[in-house]
Amino acid sequence: MKKSSIMIFALLFGKKVTAQEIIPKTITQPKIAKSLFSKDIKRNFSRQGEWFFHWGWNFSWYDTSNLNFKGPGYNFTLKNITAKDRPSKLSTDYINPLELTTPQFNFRFGFFIKDNYSISLGWDHMKYVMDIPQTVKVDGYINSTISNPAIPTGAYAGVYNNTPLTVKADMLKFEHTDGFNYVSTELERYDDIWVAKSQKNMLTMETGVGVGLMIPRTDVRLFGVGENNFWNIAGYGISAKAGLKFHFTRKFYIQNTTKVGYTDLSAIHTTGRNDIDKASQTIRYLENFTALGFQF
Repeated sequence: MKKSSIMIFALLFGKKVTAQEIIPKTITQPKIAKSLFSKDIKRNFSRQGEWFFHWGWNFSWYDTSNLNFKGPGYNFTLKNITAKDRPSKLSTDYINPLELTTPQFNFRFGFFIKDNYSISLGWDHMKYVMDIPQTVKVDGYINSTISNPAIPTGAYAGVYNNTPLTVKADMLKFEHTDGFNYVSTELERYDDIWVAKSQKNMLTMETGVGVGLMIPRTDVRLFGVGENNFWNIAGYGISAKAGLKFHFTRKFYIQNTTKVGYTDLSAIHTTGRNDIDKASQTIRYLENFTALGFQF
C-alpha cells in the first residue's frame, strides 16, 4: 500500500512539473503608436502613464478687434482697434523665482493617456495693450456725463454712426497686461519625426486643441477714471496648436509651439464700478512660445 501511494504521488507530481514547464511565459509589450512620418516604430518604450511639465516664454500678435463699453449714460463700440503684446526686456526677471510671472510666460503640466496622446492643464500669460492714440470708427452714444458718480466726457460726448474718432489718452487707456490670461485644458497628439538609436534623443511633432477660461487683469482709465482691476473670469477661449519637441535626454526636452486662438470676453472690468460699468471684446491671436520641460 505504501509503495502504491508513493507511485501515485510521484506520477501526479511529475505531471504537474511537466505541465508547468510547457506553459509559455507571457511578455507584455509596450503599446507604441505608429507615427504619421514613418510606418516603422522606432522607439522601444511607450509614453503611456508618464507625466510632463514645462515652463517657457511667449510672443503674441493680435488681430483687430471691436471693443464695446457700456454703462449709465453710454454705450459705444470702437471698431477694429489695434493692439500689441508687451514682452519684458531681457533681464534677471526671466530666471528670478520671485519675478517669474512678470514676463509673458507659459506653464503646462499633463499626463499621457496613451503613447501618442496626452491631456494637460496650463496657463498662457500673454499681454494685450491697445495702441494709443489711434483713429477708429465708432458706433453708439456718449452722454456729457457717464457712470455713477458722474464722469465728464468733454468733447467726446455725442452720437456716433460709424464716425471716425481719434482715441487719445484723455479718453481711454486699455490694457490686459497682468495679463491676458488663458487657463485651459488641452488634448495633444505626438508623432515621432526622428529617434536616435540610443532612444535618448528624439524629435517629435506635437499638435493639439484646447478650451478654457479667460481671467484677465485689465488696467483701464475711461475718461480718466479707472484702475488696474483684480483678476476676474471675463469669458472663454478656444485654441489650436502645432510645434516641435526635441528631447536631449529621455526626460528633458525643449519645444517651440505656435498657437492660434479665439477669445470672447463679455465681462471686462473697467472703471472699478463693476456693478454698472463693463466692456466686452472678442480677440483673435497668434502666439509663439519656447519652453523647457521635464517628462517622468
